[in-house]
Amino acid sequence: MTGNRQTSWAFADAYVAEDEVLRWARDRAREAGLRSVSPGTGAALRLLAASVDAKAVAEIGTGTGVSGIHLLHGMRPDGVLTTVDPEPEHQQFARQAFRACGFASNRARFIPGRALDVLPRLADAGYDLVFCDGDRQEVMDYLAESLRLLRPGGLVVFEGVFANGRTVDSGPQPTEVLRLRELLRAVRESQELVPSLLPVGDGLLCAVKR
Repeated sequence: MTGNRQTSWAFADAYVAEDEVLRWARDRAREAGLRSVSPGTGAALRLLAASVDAKAVAEIGTGTGVSGIHLLHGMRPDGVLTTVDPEPEHQQFARQAFRACGFASNRARFIPGRALDVLPRLADAGYDLVFCDGDRQEVMDYLAESLRLLRPGGLVVFEGVFANGRTVDSGPQPTEVLRLRELLRAVRESQELVPSLLPVGDGLLCAVKR
């Protein structure tokens, strides 16, 4: 990659400035050893939520609230984010961050637990967008659940599909990377989805349910 292209990508990723609350949430994630979506990925999530006028969004992987803040900013003022994470202490940071952003407490529903235990309890065709940022070993299961949860015209979004370049590396890869490759093929070949792969952050795979 040329230096100019790297500079352009860095400029694009930082194009939408983040406020003090988002920086606080990022710091909490860093202290906990968690990955946060990049600023460019967050801006894309905000845009995607706004593009479908999202009222109901499901998020797999609350973390400390970085992605949730972006999603809530893009959603309708009466929209509700349902966010799932196996670590309740991380969700407490997210609650604090959402409150600091001025979001009413009823704008987010926090569900602690493993995603594949929680998602089957959510309503069929009840969501405008499903954002997946959980266990990469489970991405194919997330895809199946997302297709059930989404209304026609809704969006499914997967973060981190480049896996720091390992997804396209020809050398031997761990199981989680093989699962990401399987996911990329399945979404591309699905007759039920209209896909796009956005080169923001560590790769954002998006698809609209027909």
